[in-house]
Amino acid sequence: MQIFPQSWGRLIWRCAISSALTLVSVPFSAQSQAQVAFDQRAEFSLTVPAMVARRVSHSSWYVEGLGALGSSANQNFISNAGFVVTPTGVVVIDALGSPTLAERLVSEIRKVTPLPVTHVIVTHYHADHIYGLQSFKANGARIIGHRAALAYINSDTAMIRLQASRQTLAPWIDAKTQLISADEWIDAPQELVVGGVRFLLHPVGPSHTPEDLVVYLPHEKVLFAGDLVFRGRVPYVGQADSGHWIKALQTLLAFETDIIVPGHGPLSSQARQDMELTRDYLLYLREVMGQAAKNMEPFEAAYQATNWSKFEALPLFGVANRMNAYNTYLLMERQTP
Repeated sequence: MQIFPQSWGRLIWRCAISSALTLVSVPFSAQSQAQVAFDQRAEFSLTVPAMVARRVSHSSWYVEGLGALGSSANQNFISNAGFVVTPTGVVVIDALGSPTLAERLVSEIRKVTPLPVTHVIVTHYHADHIYGLQSFKANGARIIGHRAALAYINSDTAMIRLQASRQTLAPWIDAKTQLISADEWIDAPQELVVGGVRFLLHPVGPSHTPEDLVVYLPHEKVLFAGDLVFRGRVPYVGQADSGHWIKALQTLLAFETDIIVPGHGPLSSQARQDMELTRDYLLYLREVMGQAAKNMEPFEAAYQATNWSKFEALPLFGVANRMNAYNTYLLMERQTP
């Protein structure tokens, strides 16, 4: 398998390129383009994965995305989102990967309560968690995120990703899909109270991303962990600072948590075990790739010589592990004295 340069590795994953239907571009009038988009939505809507709100605790719920790369066929439904019903309104955690998915999430919320969505808390600004934000914003929700995300949403990388997504995730991501800034940026632990319900917002970046934010409900011992915890699958490491990520997981392990809603994968009632799986994978990457970098061993040889048996049965190992190892190798090269 070809080893991609660091920038290409990031772009390939961020663009979530799949082998879904490839559309041939030909000149269309605006009316014809609208009809094609409508036809595409009608076609794909016959096969898109179901979205079902599952109860987490007395007041919280979540929907679970697929363990796959984003594609036109799955509407980019590859991440989780949660919501908490309070006496005065609903707080959503993450907005999913397309405006259509956000609308479907609202439909699920309406099955539980008629109360409006008052806040959306963003755990981090990866596309599969934020492309639905504009739907919530248009309906009056207040968006909260970590201030470090400002650098990303104003970057060329974010715009390149969005442009690519308008092709690879069409028709769900199109010219009307925009990056949405938060109404409130935070950079320190903060308490949010809605309808008497306490939400503890904890910045834990730079870890998976510079702007990682977790949401903890102390009254129900529920942790919305974003992508710091990938339950039952190989995490995407990318350009992450894995050393800080490990420290962040140590911080989360100190929380009194009964249930974790991860950014990807099923609900966890074994909070410690699942956090430790992610932590142990990151520790192993740093150990084996760090030793290779220290010995100035070529990446290819180091990768082939590594025993991956503890993790290779996990979902997305084949997609993510080599890229994770390569980026960790580069990171450890920079950190090796």
